[in-house]
Amino acid sequence: MRRVGISDTTLRDGHQSLWATRMKTEDMFPVLTMMDQVGFASVEMWGGATFDSCLRYLNEDPWNRLRLIRKFMPNTKLSMLLRGQNLVGYRHYADDVVVEFVKRTVDNGMDIIRVFDGLNDIRNMELAMRTAREAGAHVQGTVVYSTSPVHNLDTYITFVKELMDVGIDSLCIKDMAGILTPYTAYELVKRLKEFVDVPIQLHTHYTTGLASMTLLKAIEAGVDVVDCALSPLALGTSQPAVESMVAALEGTPYDTGLDLELISAISEKLTAIKAKYPQSQNASIYQVNTRVLRYQMPGGMISNFIAQLGNQIDRLPEVLDEVPRVREDLGYPPLVTPFSQIVGSQAFMNVLAGERYKMVSNEVKNYLMGYYGRAPGPIDEDFRRRIIGDAEVITGRPADVLEPELEAARKAVSLYMEKEEDVLSYALFGQVALKYLKERESRKYNIDFELVEQAQPGGYPV
Repeated sequence: MRRVGISDTTLRDGHQSLWATRMKTEDMFPVLTMMDQVGFASVEMWGGATFDSCLRYLNEDPWNRLRLIRKFMPNTKLSMLLRGQNLVGYRHYADDVVVEFVKRTVDNGMDIIRVFDGLNDIRNMELAMRTAREAGAHVQGTVVYSTSPVHNLDTYITFVKELMDVGIDSLCIKDMAGILTPYTAYELVKRLKEFVDVPIQLHTHYTTGLASMTLLKAIEAGVDVVDCALSPLALGTSQPAVESMVAALEGTPYDTGLDLELISAISEKLTAIKAKYPQSQNASIYQVNTRVLRYQMPGGMISNFIAQLGNQIDRLPEVLDEVPRVREDLGYPPLVTPFSQIVGSQAFMNVLAGERYKMVSNEVKNYLMGYYGRAPGPIDEDFRRRIIGDAEVITGRPADVLEPELEAARKAVSLYMEKEEDVLSYALFGQVALKYLKERESRKYNIDFELVEQAQPGGYPV
């Protein structure tokens, strides 16, 4: 019997997809001990947008969340999503920040680090992967799945071989939009199994209604682990439900061996917690969105467009039609963070300005200058020069042009830091992190730091 493992995404991608990453750490406590007893292959509970959300919206320290979950789940492998050189932010960070962040993440209890790059550019992943391995973590190399004239199974096979050359402990196929179809998944996994000698894991989303079928065909092809979420935070733009997958595989050669009664008891607790979150009451996020199959974009992009258009909602079809055009202009980047935001914002501006590229975001300019990495497909040089003029295009590793950042970050937070992790929070999120750190210290010591800064603008000497 070949048991299939289930990695639970409830505490990261589940609420990121359905609740805008707003689940508080205190609401995770009631289920942690029970989840630790299930026997999940891993529990994804950090990374992605959770770091930003903790600081920006929840007034929480993301490092404390990691340490607390580690304490209450000693028997389960903890997993996180890391955006390569972007870490858990939205731009490339200098090498000193990447190395220190990965080391501190492992020191604070992380077991598995899933590393990806939105462009599948190995140069943006190597440092994080090597640092994670040196720190003792399980390195899960990731291939981002997308569809376009320049993406096919052969391109994915080639990239996976690059990942294996760097060194990985497992491989993840990441389908952020839910567009991987069942039979394509079967063929991809079959081909990978011919030469990949580490476990293969599949991550997809239920957005298009394909996910459960896709996971099942991937399992039949030999995939080792699948990502699912507990039912109160499953389906819609999240993952298939754990309970359904356990039941579907029970009594088959792929039986997960997980206790459905225990899992159901955890979901009952989560259902009660769910009532606290108004985002969970939005019925539209649970609907199958077949437009994603047409426009090849994550469901979250469409909901963002709807919110941004406001009383100009009648222009939504124009914006949706513009997205694939912009994506083609930019060499078909996969629509995953940060490229979903870059492409989406430019499409939005093109439509509302009434002229394509009359206004151009700095992110698009930086992308065309090579600061994000190598585009998957060719970019018309006349178009590039129209946007960036005579600016130099870098062809080397993007992070090589970045100066070290840690010392400047340490100086900026010297007045408020309690631990080295605070420096990293600031290096990643600047003023958002600084605001959190100030408020934390003000509450703790009842100090008005505005007055302190006026008296000592440079902070205390260290």
